[in-house]
Amino acid sequence: MLHDLHQDAARGRRRVAGFRSFRRDLDHFLDARRFRLTQPVDPAHLFACFYQVRRAFHLIYRHIVGASRPAARLRAAVWESIFTHDVQRYWRLLHDRMHDVTTLITGPSGTGKELVARAIGLSRYIPFDPDRETFVDTLDGAFHAVNLAAMSPTLIESELFGHRKGAFTGAVQDRVGWLESCPALGTVLLDEVGEIDASIQIKLLRVLQTREFQRVGETTTRQFKGKLIAATNRDLEAEMRAGRFREDLYYRLCSDLIVTPSLREQLRDAPEELRNLVLFVCERVIGADGAPQLAEEVLACVERDLGADYPWPGNVRELEQCVRNVLVRKRYRPPARREPDADAPDLAAAFGEGRLTARELLRRYCTTVYARTRSYQETARRLELDRRTVKQHIDPELLARLTPDSASS
Repeated sequence: MLHDLHQDAARGRRRVAGFRSFRRDLDHFLDARRFRLTQPVDPAHLFACFYQVRRAFHLIYRHIVGASRPAARLRAAVWESIFTHDVQRYWRLLHDRMHDVTTLITGPSGTGKELVARAIGLSRYIPFDPDRETFVDTLDGAFHAVNLAAMSPTLIESELFGHRKGAFTGAVQDRVGWLESCPALGTVLLDEVGEIDASIQIKLLRVLQTREFQRVGETTTRQFKGKLIAATNRDLEAEMRAGRFREDLYYRLCSDLIVTPSLREQLRDAPEELRNLVLFVCERVIGADGAPQLAEEVLACVERDLGADYPWPGNVRELEQCVRNVLVRKRYRPPARREPDADAPDLAAAFGEGRLTARELLRRYCTTVYARTRSYQETARRLELDRRTVKQHIDPELLARLTPDSASS
């Protein structure tokens, strides 16, 4: 269905044959003399609204699946992010202003935050030109996700804001950033926004306040014309208390807040949903023809090896890997997880009794934090140390005890 919607978008600037019949029907059924309408109805605007509802419905109900109450609440939240709770007011006053509302999506890893962002971004209102009988724009290039956790601060700046030739080592030519290249009806997703450092938070705050920014290395002010969506699996309130995330930026981001539910929440509400979700994933992995048989194999494996109370800590992403494991090997063995906090009492006792040297304390603390983040860069940021110092003090044996399911990277 998403493919079909993109095809619709590609045809957006071609003449829409159905508009003339739509207009005739509208004139017939909404005769102002018969219905005493208080204000005239714009056929082009109404046609564009119906097209937007169609897109939003398919994007939400095709890609955010599940019959549990948490899944239903999520779909309702996405719908309100697009149209607000008052659809009539949206159509009258807000359809061309929603790009000013920033959406913040939070929730555990693997719960579909990017799917939610994509549904919102690709459901924006596209005006219709009644004279040419075409939509004024298409969905081509309308959504772009930037994974901030995978980039250094310099690269994040360059990706978002662009840079001028010679602005830093390796800047061999001018670069247009995603905020600048985003069209007026487009959307940029800042995935893992909780990872960015203070200097970039200040620049991002300016974008949200004034919709203005500058490329790295130049003073020319440029405009961001699209919509911004941010996503994170971090507890931003805790990050603010720790001084790692600016409060003013948070309150600019959270004008529209969506929380994606964990798979455990969905199954707690409706245990029978596991069958539907497994079948949905199987269709994506192997296609509709082979999905029922594969789904039965997966469900048998889950019942045999995991049990009904398995918490699915990796959420839907883990469920997808379970399906693939069963497809290839007809079994799924989740990693034996041990929380990093398991060694915390020993560390606290040794610290309180004064049994640790400064070097040993640094070694154990660096390793404990790295076991949580799995990132030298993020560990260094949290501890305010150099990345090389962190790497030097990682204890492989302690790391193996804290995370027996993975090796040090």
